[in-house]
Amino acid sequence: MRLDKFLKVSRLVKRRTVANELCDAKHVEVNGKIARASYEIKVGDEILIQMGANRIRARVTDVKEYATKENAPSMYELL
Repeated sequence: MRLDKFLKVSRLVKRRTVANELCDAKHVEVNGKIARASYEIKVGDEILIQMGANRIRARVTDVKEYATKENAPSMYELL
């Protein structure tokens, strides 16, 4: 699954366009490297998102095409 879509489906970022803009601005890292929106996410990847002063670090635990509001947090674990 693409990085921008994962961020949206897992609800780490509210909208896919915002996720795309964060990737374009080089504010998203996967496994310590700056990642583009088209990066293919796999289970076990560590994501670091920098939104202003906020930093979110999470490890991917599951990759699903669709997730409900209740199931979305099970796709990642905050570090």
